Amino acid sequence: MQMQYWFGDVEIGDNGEGTPRRVKIPGKSGPVEYAERCRNIESDMADFVPLRVADAIAGDSGNNGNNVNNGNNDDAAGFKDENEYFETLRLTTIALAESKIKLYYTKGDIELVQMVRVLDEMDNVINRLIERATEWYIVQNPKFSRKYKSVSAKKMVDIMRREKNSLGRLGYEIDRLSIERTRLMREISDRADIIAPNCSALVGGLVAARLISRVGSLSRMAMMPASAVQVLGAESALFTHLRGNTPSPKHGIIFQHRRIHNAGTGVRGKVSRVLGGKLAIAARLDYYRGEIAPEFIEKAQERIDYVFASGEDGSKDGGKESGKAGGKVNGNADGKNDVKTGGRVNGKNDGKTKNDKRRLAE
Repeated sequence: MQMQYWFGDVEIGDNGEGTPRRVKIPGKSGPVEYAERCRNIESDMADFVPLRVADAIAGDSGNNGNNVNNGNNDDAAGFKDENEYFETLRLTTIALAESKIKLYYTKGDIELVQMVRVLDEMDNVINRLIERATEWYIVQNPKFSRKYKSVSAKKMVDIMRREKNSLGRLGYEIDRLSIERTRLMREISDRADIIAPNCSALVGGLVAARLISRVGSLSRMAMMPASAVQVLGAESALFTHLRGNTPSPKHGIIFQHRRIHNAGTGVRGKVSRVLGGKLAIAARLDYYRGEIAPEFIEKAQERIDYVFASGEDGSKDGGKESGKAGGKVNGNADGKNDVKTGGRVNGKNDGKTKNDKRRLAE
């Protein structure tokens, strides 16, 4: 039986005691080659036989299990002693870790996460700079303090740029930073269309990128249930609901979708639930297929539009209306309708008053 180890293949004896007969080592290998071998090893742990370091160093065993390594064996492990064995093993594990880290960061969704976080930081920086620069401008122009609240941020930057001092130069820098922010936003949207085409087709590239950034990676989002995708970005409201009596959140980042923020309060939760379910499926398609599914997108959009228009998510009422009525006819219980209405059945008088019925009952 032949077993695979990180340094080579070992033929185990038929006695099942794990005595090695021969070690096969590829030509001159280094830590990088050993790390590549570790990634390609396919071994069943149920049949795995541990190997002693001394046997790995010896490389070949002669009669009666006595190790023989006279230096002429091409199949020898190639380790002089235990120190060289463990040093090679250490370098191999380091090379294997480096290759896995490099593979992780070469994925497009990881870079997309960092781009979204930079965009959020740019928003915070721009807002803070505009706020401080506005207060600076008010100090220089006290008459402006009464009307600055009605001026938009872009208009405020244009006003500050007219100044001939440092405030004017700061206005130019804020304007340039805003332009770079717009370029980054477009690049994020374009990158999301490539990395997550189905999610981007449903909610737009920027919203899809924010969802992936909130989770950390596309693989994590693909493993999340629809209910978790629905409330991504509303974690604080969700935990507040779990701790107290506050209502549960209906949506998170997906509120930016036009069908949700344009929907009425009565149907908004239903649209969010349907959209969250479709996004969970779209994330799986993006992660495992990596290409857009036109049929799925078309049906998903139709379903979302239908729920938005009708206010229904297709669920059955399960006979709740009949259960609530409890056998009532026209809102009244059977056998009591004529008594409550004064002898009326379906709104019509049967000619008998309450006193007449009492006499008949006596």
